[in-house]
Parts: sequence; structure tokens; C-alpha cells
Amino acid sequence: MAHTVLVIEDEIHILELLRYNLEAAGYKVITSENGKEGLDKALEGKPDLVILDLMLPDVDGLEICKILKKNDETKNIPIIMLTAKSEEFDKVLGLELGADDYITKPFSVRELLARIKAVLRRTQQPEEEKEGIIKFGDIVIDTGKHLVYKKGKVLELTLKEFELLKLLSQNMGKVLTRDYLLDKVWGYEYAGETRTVDVHIRHLRKKIEDDDKSPVYIETVRGIGYKLKDKGEV
Repeated sequence: MAHTVLVIEDEIHILELLRYNLEAAGYKVITSENGKEGLDKALEGKPDLVILDLMLPDVDGLEICKILKKNDETKNIPIIMLTAKSEEFDKVLGLELGADDYITKPFSVRELLARIKAVLRRTQQPEEEKEGIIKFGDIVIDTGKHLVYKKGKVLELTLKEFELLKLLSQNMGKVLTRDYLLDKVWGYEYAGETRTVDVHIRHLRKKIEDDDKSPVYIETVRGIGYKLKDKGEV
């Protein structure tokens, strides 16, 4: 079955360019030219993926992202943000609000299609992929159900946060470089944007650590990357 992609973009020529190329690639496409309508379509239609422009009439992209990620029925829908801005602040803010990826205008349609494919591959896992339970400290990861518990309480993790924690836990005690985490979690070369990993690790720490300023579980290995302390170290 074809995946449904919602494109929220107010520049008509970009909207039509995306519609044409997405449909040619086999996707079902829904479009909107403004924020309010786009948000309504996302909430009602629950597409498989949203391509979201940052600057929109009525409701901007960051606000839409925030609303979708706080809604239980739409929080797991992956979002790729389009932005004409190149400032790190905009990129980091979008990621902190829960966006799965971003691409800066002008962009390559081929690159965007590759990113869409990578995001959908990560989020559309078969039901039979049930890998069991991972435990460390007061954290329990149910990899089959995509749930994480702390002291018996379910934590609200984004897809990227879950994937990072799962990958770190599967390599407990090993130092994983930022580039390795980018490649494995994001599914393609991310042009050295290791800040992406740092943002998600910071968010993850706030959720799994009792004190994210003095983390017990996720250790930063200066100049290299991160590791999840093994059971003997916690």
C-alpha cells in the first residue's frame, strides 16, 4: 500500500514540484497551502509522513510540529521540516520540538526523496520484529512494543529518542561516535551535522536521568561520542 505524505507549503511552485515528484515515486500526496488547514489535515488524516514548511500563513511550522508531537494520535508521525533559513537556531529548535529531519531550501528533490524513504523505513517496522526486553538501572526497554519504562512508568519518547536509546543499550559499554549514531539512526549521511545527535541526547537525558546535569546512564566521551554505561558501572 502506498504511503500517504502530507505536504504543507505555501509556495505554490514548490508545492507542485513536491506533489509531482512524490506521486511519480509512488506516494499518495495530500497538500495544503497554509498552516491552519495543514494542521487540520494532519490531525484528521493522520498521514504516514508530513513535509512541513517552517514559514507558513496562520500557523507556523514550529507551532504545527509542537501540536502534532503533543497529540497522542499524531506524535509518532514523522516530520521533515523545510526551511529557507540556515541558522543553527532554527534547525535545533525544530529538532527539539520533535521534527525527525529538516532540509534547507533550495534542496535537491532526489535528496529529499532519499530522506523520506529513510524516515519511513525506520518508522514502518514489521510487527514480527519483536526483539525482547533490555534492562539497566531503573530503565526497561520493550523493543517489540517500542516502550520505555522508568521505575515502572512509561516515558514519552520521540521515535529518534527511542532509537538512540535502543542503539546505545544494544551496545552497552561501547563508545559510539556521533557519525555512527547519525548513520544508524538517521539512515543516511547527514553532512556532518553532529549537533543533531547532541540535541536528541540532551532531550533523552532529561527523560531517563534523575538529574540530566549529572547523568548516570548516558556518558559523553569528549570529542568522540556517547556510551551507555554497562550494568557494572551504573
